[in-house]
Amino acid sequence: MEQNAYLNSVFGLKGKTALVTGAGGGIGLAISEGLANAGAEVALCNRTVSKCQPLADRINAAGGRATVHHLDITRLDSIHACVDEVVKTYGKIDVLFNVAGINKREGLLDVEESTYDRIMDTNLKGLFFMSQAVAREMYKRKRGSIVNIGSHNDEGMLGGCSVYGAAKSGVVALTRAMAVEFAQYGIRANAISPGHILTELTQVTWDHPTRAPWLRERIAMKRPGMPEELVGMAILLASDASSYMTGQAYHIDGGCLCGGAPWEYDTNY
Repeated sequence: MEQNAYLNSVFGLKGKTALVTGAGGGIGLAISEGLANAGAEVALCNRTVSKCQPLADRINAAGGRATVHHLDITRLDSIHACVDEVVKTYGKIDVLFNVAGINKREGLLDVEESTYDRIMDTNLKGLFFMSQAVAREMYKRKRGSIVNIGSHNDEGMLGGCSVYGAAKSGVVALTRAMAVEFAQYGIRANAISPGHILTELTQVTWDHPTRAPWLRERIAMKRPGMPEELVGMAILLASDASSYMTGQAYHIDGGCLCGGAPWEYDTNY
């Protein structure tokens, strides 16, 4: 078989419909564009639809297919309306990417109940009920792939990220629960846990005089990751190449969790 034909047969997403929540953020946009470039039809779902429209226009102009849908992940009625609209548009959902998420960095002793609820409602509760709604559609066809976005903070903690870390740890636990329950329905569930990724929202951290050097010391590659560097894993988990992969969280972190930069040691190199 010719090389490109083989790669497309293994990793290609032609004929698959992917729903992406939080599609208007840096990571959501990169994953959505990557899925479309691999052949998927992409439903871009976001609270602010205007953030997704330029990408949808580019995908459609290039011969792909993308649509934009309003989604407030904190409201069940919005979740169900969005899923119904995507199914009506495409007839099915093959892949769900739960990307939508928020954070507010503050000390554990400073967190107000309203902040706690807002982060949990978006990052964990919303993800739970979005996955439930989509899995009920996938169940009808006895196949599907759910990919949740975790975080470095689902395993390694930072100061000021208590609620966010708790929510993302819950995402990984929920991913395992989905894998156990959904396998009998032909549905897989995995998570991508990004490390310290450079986006518009994290630029302030990478410009910070003390936080940026602190992070570089703890990342083996000594740099932030880019949203596009998550796309390879996203395509793998969306494709049939990952047909025996479920219940796992894959950390893409430049070597942060493994120990970061080494201490000084003797070497001839």
